[in-house]
Amino acid sequence: MTKITHCIFDMDGLLLDTEQIYSDVISEILERYGKKYTWELKSRSMGLRQDDSATFLIENTGIDMTAEELIRERNEKHIQRFPFARPMPGAMRLVKHLKAHNIPMVVATSSHRNSFMIKASNNQDLFGMFDDVTCGNDPGVKNGKPAPDLFLVACEKIGNPPVEQCLVFEDAPNGVRAAKNAGMHVVWVPDPNVAALHPGDNGADDVISSLENFDPAKFGLPPFSN
Repeated sequence: MTKITHCIFDMDGLLLDTEQIYSDVISEILERYGKKYTWELKSRSMGLRQDDSATFLIENTGIDMTAEELIRERNEKHIQRFPFARPMPGAMRLVKHLKAHNIPMVVATSSHRNSFMIKASNNQDLFGMFDDVTCGNDPGVKNGKPAPDLFLVACEKIGNPPVEQCLVFEDAPNGVRAAKNAGMHVVWVPDPNVAALHPGDNGADDVISSLENFDPAKFGLPPFSN
C-alpha cells in the first residue's frame, strides 16, 4: 500500500456523536405520519447532503411534506440539539496524535457550513486541530456522496497530494463509496446496526468498530506511543 501522508475525516457519527440527534429528529417527524425511521432507511441516507437526504426520505416513506418543509423543520430541531454533541470515542486521541506528527488533516462533511459551525461551536478543542474544513455546500462540491466531489475538494485544501496518499475515515456506506470513487484509501467505522445491514468490508481498506481501534502503523502513519 502507498504510504499515507494526508488524512480526511467525515464528521457526523465519526468525529462527533450526532447520529442519535439525527435519528431522534427524523423519528419525531415521521411518527406524525405513522412512519418509522428504520436502520435500513437511515443507513441508505447517511452521508447524503441535506437536500438529497430530504428527497430520499420523502420518496421512501411517502410523507406529505415537501423537501423544503422537511429541511426547515429538521434544521430548527437540529439547531437546538447540535451544540450538545460530543466527540466519538477515540476521536480526540487520534486527531491529537496525527497533529503532533504534522500529518495534514481536513474535515469533509456533507453538512452545510452553517450546520457545521453549530456542531463545532462547543468542540473547538477538536476542530481547531484540523488544517481546513470542506462542507457539502462549498464551491466545487457539485455532487453529493457517493460521488467523489467532497473528498476531492477536501484534498485540494490540504495541498492536493496524490489521491492514493490520502486516507479517509468514514462511518457511512455512501461515504466509503465516495472515497473509493475518489481513488483514496478508506477506513470504515460503522455503527453495529449499519454493519449488520451491509456485511463485509463494502470496499473499505479496513473496518473497525471504533476509532479507538485504529492502528496508524497499518497505513504507514506514525504509531501510537502507548
